Amino acid sequence: MSRPTKPVTASKTTLSSQMMPVDANPMGNVHGGTILKLVDVAAGVTALRHARTVVVTASIDRMDFYHPVYVGNLLNLKASVNYAGTTSMEVGVRIEAEDLKTGRITHTGSSYLTYVAIDENGQPIEIPDVIPETPDENDVGRKENSEEPSVSGSC
Repeated sequence: MSRPTKPVTASKTTLSSQMMPVDANPMGNVHGGTILKLVDVAAGVTALRHARTVVVTASIDRMDFYHPVYVGNLLNLKASVNYAGTTSMEVGVRIEAEDLKTGRITHTGSSYLTYVAIDENGQPIEIPDVIPETPDENDVGRKENSEEPSVSGSC
C-alpha cells in the first residue's frame, strides 16, 4: 500500500514580519537569533500543513546568512517541503528582506530544517509523500540515503 501524496504547493507558507528596534543590536542589525526563531515558525507551519498532525523540530540542518537585515525591513520567509520521508520531512526556508522605502528585496539567508510528525504518545507517525510540481521544486536538494531522525532527546 502506498502512502498518500501532497503537492509542494499544499503546504507552502510565507511569513512576514517587520523588524523593530527590539529585534536588533545597537547598530541596527537584526539579531540572527530573531531571524532563526522566525525561520522555525515558518518551517513549522509548513511541516504542520503537510503532515496535518503535531510536528517537532528534529534539527536545523543548515542556516546561512548572506546579508544583514536592518530595523525597518520587512522580513519575508518563504517555506516549502523539499523532501518527505516516512515520518520526517525537510523544509527549506528562503529569507528575504524588503526595504519598505525603496522596495528593494534582498535574499538575506537560507535554511533547511528537519521535522518529525508524532502521534498523541510522542511516537513518529507516517506522513504523506511530497510531489514536486515545477522544475525548480524537482531540483531542490533531496536527502538521499538519509536516516529517519529520532524524536528522543530534547526536541
